Amino acid sequence: MMQDITDDNLKSLVEAAIFAANKPLSLSRIKQGLLVNYNVKRRRLTAIIAMLQDDYKDRGIELVEVASGFRFQTVEKYNENLSIYHQEKAPKFSRAMLETLALIAYKQPITRGEIEDIRGVAVSSHITKTLLEREWIKTVGQKEVPGRPVLYATTVEFLDYFSLSSLAQLPELMPITELVPIT
Repeated sequence: MMQDITDDNLKSLVEAAIFAANKPLSLSRIKQGLLVNYNVKRRRLTAIIAMLQDDYKDRGIELVEVASGFRFQTVEKYNENLSIYHQEKAPKFSRAMLETLALIAYKQPITRGEIEDIRGVAVSSHITKTLLEREWIKTVGQKEVPGRPVLYATTVEFLDYFSLSSLAQLPELMPITELVPIT
């Protein structure tokens, strides 16, 4: 039997669940897991989350929506101050890895050969292996050309890591004329 729940209790329960979760929670995961025994419509849940986002506005942490759901995170302007609490150094990524990831993000689906054509150098298997292990890219099929090369695309984990809810939030690319020095 479905139970009723007050808005205050629902808000506290959703807040606690998002806080305790080890990864972002989607509306579907909240409804199908946490609220399976409660009579809560999607519209009401969306309104509760909007209230929570408003509650955390102008504070040190915020409730944000990323590609796979909602999560609490520190406000970006405090990241430098908070870095003293991170014992491990942020991983450094080579220019080649970042270029490869950017090409996949902006041109997906894309093959390794197409990445090499654009970059003008070979893509190290270490780069694709690292990006696949981090789950920032995935194979999404094979291109229908001779040799049937693998097609790569970004993942929800990529979007989550960079705090994006969709690829539409990627910064606009600069025109090529601004990137290449004119001689």
